[in-house]
Amino acid sequence: MQVPALENEIGIETYATQSGGVGGKIRQLLDDFVVEELLVNGSLASVNVPVDGWVPAGEGAYLVCILVKRRWDTFLAVRQVASSLRISQKRIMFAGIKDTKALTAQHISLQSVSPSNVLDLQIKDITVYPKHYSKERVYSQLIKGNRFHITVRNIDQPVSVIEERTTGVKEEIEKRGGVPNFFGHQRFGTIRPNTHEIGKHLTLGDTKKAAMVFLAEPSIHEHPEARQARQQLQDTMDFEEALERFPRFLRYERLMLRHLTRYPNDFVGSFRTLPRRLRKLFVQGYQSYLFNRFISERLRNGIPLNEPQIGDYLIKLDEHELPTEDYDQATVTNIQTIERAVQENKMCVAAPLVGPNLPPSKGIQGEMEEKILEAENVSPEQFKIPFMPEATAEGRVRAMLNPVWNLQQEEISEDKENEGKQTMKVAFTLNRGAYATVVLREFMKPQNLIEAGY
Repeated sequence: MQVPALENEIGIETYATQSGGVGGKIRQLLDDFVVEELLVNGSLASVNVPVDGWVPAGEGAYLVCILVKRRWDTFLAVRQVASSLRISQKRIMFAGIKDTKALTAQHISLQSVSPSNVLDLQIKDITVYPKHYSKERVYSQLIKGNRFHITVRNIDQPVSVIEERTTGVKEEIEKRGGVPNFFGHQRFGTIRPNTHEIGKHLTLGDTKKAAMVFLAEPSIHEHPEARQARQQLQDTMDFEEALERFPRFLRYERLMLRHLTRYPNDFVGSFRTLPRRLRKLFVQGYQSYLFNRFISERLRNGIPLNEPQIGDYLIKLDEHELPTEDYDQATVTNIQTIERAVQENKMCVAAPLVGPNLPPSKGIQGEMEEKILEAENVSPEQFKIPFMPEATAEGRVRAMLNPVWNLQQEEISEDKENEGKQTMKVAFTLNRGAYATVVLREFMKPQNLIEAGY
């Protein structure tokens, strides 16, 4: 089954399921995409705000609360809460970053803040409600995963076909033990999916090419004003003119252009005008692209993602069945022990995010990875960026299979937003670091990612 061109561009080259997709669109309405954070202790952040009074529980300096938001970036939402409470933002900690284009609920901890002050907060599209006191603040390792409730609209299929296809996909996912742990579409961008391309050119040491891809490579899907400005820069290489033409919403591009108007050949310096995290994100994006290709190739060759082969990397799982920092490699002498550990959910098969500290796999998987790296003309050592050390991506392992917990098809009904069409609701839980769109693409099999809401 052929995947859309945009997915091929980010290394997602195949589906894990053979059942047909239902099509449709996600995120037509904001509340169609609901994300609720789940902690390792079982605490679920619910979007349904309690109506009863709050009874104090637990003890400690930290007040753990649930932050429910719509249309808010997590960082901006936390900043607004701090401002409204008149406290330093440093006194608010959160575990994970949640989607802006969704209804989300997550845990936050407030240091030395009273419940009454929290309950008095009034911020548009943000609600905060207290949960309990704690002796420790909220941090990322407390997250088990996220519970998703997704509404897919505008499905142009009869109810019987929707039921048949979704049942087929659900059964295949359950039989496989999950879905491929691809880095999802938002990791690269769907409007301009070129984060990894910029990272590739940085890895290869071509800073001018990297800068020009970021600045001057237009996309047919972006705002016409931005597209025209990029094309003009591509044609003229006139940074001063580009700074005048680039719309103000292209904030990062304008930072780079402002530097290049003064130092036209200092492309490294132009990248250093961007946040440090973004600089590294480019190189990590290229790692992610290669990882996607590695497991796409394994799937194409019919090798299961949960059956270790000699030469495979294996990640050790903790007591919550979450990946740890520890890993091993399957050899002729330990393969039986490895297989048993995988069956007992103590380990899982992994692939490398290649870097100077992590070479490709060995065995059959390693041969596939080496061919991809050779075709890309890149080596793991090149992910050490000497001219921009802060962008170096050292390398690590990542699980190949993404478990899908409590997968449910909740409802199929008439779509009130789109006359004559159907709507489908699905719910599932994913481990932290996994992408909901990777599950949804198996059900929808979208051919146009932009129209499908990705």
